[in-house]
Amino acid sequence: MSSELTILALYGLICLIIVTFQAVAAMGQVGLPKLAGPGDDMPPITGMAGRLKRTVDNAVVAMVLFAPAILSLAAQDAFTSGTLLAAQIFVVARVLYVPAYISGVPYVRTLIWAAGFLSTAYLYLIAL
Repeated sequence: MSSELTILALYGLICLIIVTFQAVAAMGQVGLPKLAGPGDDMPPITGMAGRLKRTVDNAVVAMVLFAPAILSLAAQDAFTSGTLLAAQIFVVARVLYVPAYISGVPYVRTLIWAAGFLSTAYLYLIAL
């Protein structure tokens, strides 16, 4: 398996970890019975748990954008040192994004997000 595909799998694991942290934080805020229910009467998740929820949402969107680029490159056997670097930048940016977002660092988190986003855009340009 190529390094880029390994990075894709690693990012999937990172997303699972973020979801786990978010679920634990939400459980601490609203309790297990509310989380185990259908969610119809779920109170708003706020504070760190709310920021973690938004981080999960952002991580899923990033995965939806990143995965097709990597899979397209794999199908074309088009991995290069540039695509490996872009994938590495993406995953490092996504890991750094979580604490930056949770701590509420506005401009730093935007720059980190942009690094991951631009890395993904580069991968699509190469895939074309």
